[in-house]
Amino acid sequence: QAQLVESGGGLVHAGGSLRLSCAASGVTGSINAIGWYRQAPGKHRELVAEFISGGSTNYDDSVKGRCTISRDSAKNTVYLQMNSLNNEDTDDNYCHVILRVPLTDKDLELWGQGTLVTVSS
Repeated sequence: QAQLVESGGGLVHAGGSLRLSCAASGVTGSINAIGWYRQAPGKHRELVAEFISGGSTNYDDSVKGRCTISRDSAKNTVYLQMNSLNNEDTDDNYCHVILRVPLTDKDLELWGQGTLVTVSS
């Protein structure tokens, strides 16, 4: 079955940068959406950036100009380059994928285990 492997989180000083990676393995169907969500302590999970069908991207307004989502389709991998990080970016980041189940008209939603980004002042 498909699974998501995340990496790239860690501790960074304010103003620094990180790049998150998410590799989707075991994918036999098409990926209808792939991207990143974040969740700070005590907060709801929210979208950071994603690719959707057709290759379009969606960004949360709070990260526009600071974050860039990219992908390597051959590797089924999505990246999130995060620059100018600040304390409000301290959160757990989750890869998110919507897959079309092969030979069906059903979609399957997958979540990664989360990779922690901690921004220090």
